[in-house]
Amino acid sequence: MSIVKNLLLMASGAGSLLAQTEFLKPAGIAPGNGYSHVVVTRPDKLIFIAGQVANNPKGELVGKDDLKAQTEQVFQNIRAALAAAGASFDNVVKLNLYIKGYKQESRAVIREVRNKYINAANPPASTLIGVAALALDDYLIEVEAVAAVSEKRK
Repeated sequence: MSIVKNLLLMASGAGSLLAQTEFLKPAGIAPGNGYSHVVVTRPDKLIFIAGQVANNPKGELVGKDDLKAQTEQVFQNIRAALAAAGASFDNVVKLNLYIKGYKQESRAVIREVRNKYINAANPPASTLIGVAALALDDYLIEVEAVAAVSEKRK
């Protein structure tokens, strides 16, 4: 029965409204191990970017003990992930920032870098969370992003 139902939905055009999902492996970011860097859903596009850390494309840590350098690499990784999904920082609607050993003065450092990338006139909804640890000891920051892209209808 479900085959007949699906055929009827496709024939009526409703099948094109069902969500489709892509799991991307963007160039410019070290491959994920056990997770996807980018997940895109359609119709329209909702893009989920896994927490990005300060690894360069070879998977090497950038900026050991340097929050500003790590934040810069994280936002470069997010930019590469967005581009792989056909989006930019203008499409980002949500950021979650996880900061190891957070101190209030860290926020100014993070915001200085972040503001070079986001639309400061319409900044995304954001959450900043201080954490005791991240996946590896040398990581100081990890940032997740969600972007929304409206696709033209035919």
